[in-house]
This record gives sequence, structure tokens and C-alpha cells, in this order.
Amino acid sequence: MQVHQWKVPRKRRKRIGRGIGSRRGTYSTRGVKGQKARAGARIRAGFEGGQTPLYARLPKRRGFRSPWQKAAVVNLEDLERHFPAGAMITRAGLATAGLIRRDARRVKVLGDGVVSKALTVQVPVSASAKKKIEGAGGTVTVAENA
Repeated sequence: MQVHQWKVPRKRRKRIGRGIGSRRGTYSTRGVKGQKARAGARIRAGFEGGQTPLYARLPKRRGFRSPWQKAAVVNLEDLERHFPAGAMITRAGLATAGLIRRDARRVKVLGDGVVSKALTVQVPVSASAKKKIEGAGGTVTVAENA
């Protein structure tokens, strides 16, 4: 095979099913018997061998809530931008400001950004966020049901 300068050299394709001497004859890399050894075999996406597939095991109506849902994250820079000095920050207040969804199961304030106002935070916060909030003259009181 002549390779021209403008062509990219490629690995040669495997020529399967060309006799025993080719090392890829007899079963031609398909294994022995079974559905995938047959000509024209195609197993559709999502098929799990006859077991009820995942899409059929999930709830069909009213949506689906993952048991592995992560906490809704709010950063200090968001609090700085959306709340005035002296504001009390609660779950409902974060939802009203559009920072979290109303149906968020868990909420956590992280310490990304700076805060220059005294805020009263009543949702769970990270250690770095607590340090920055208290450094700006605010307070952190985590509600029991948060």
C-alpha cells in the first residue's frame, strides 16, 4: 500500500472470517453460539436479557425523585448579591430569591465569594462560610428541621 504525503497513516482493519490460517477464521471473533454469534443479530438498547429493564422499573407517573439527590448549593457571593444587610436568610427566603427550588430537599451555603454585610443565616453552612459570615458581623443559627 502506497502512502501519500497528504494521507494520514491508519491501522489496517481486521479481516475476519477468511479461514483458519488468518487467526480470525472459524468463529470470526464472535464466540460460540448465542444471540450475538448469529448473522444479523442486534440487541436493542436497554435490553437486559429478559429481566425487567430499568426504564420499566422506574415510577411511571408524577415524576421521579432520586434517592441520591445532592444538596442545593448556594454560595456567599449569591447571598451578597440578593440580600440586603441585616437580612434573615431562611429556606423560604432563598426560594423566593430564586437561588434554590422550592422542592429542594436539602440546602447548604458554601464559602465561595466574600460577604461584607451582617446576615443572619438559618440554613446549614460549611465551616468556611460560617467563618466568613461571622467575620462580617453576621450570625449562623441552623434550624432543627433544615
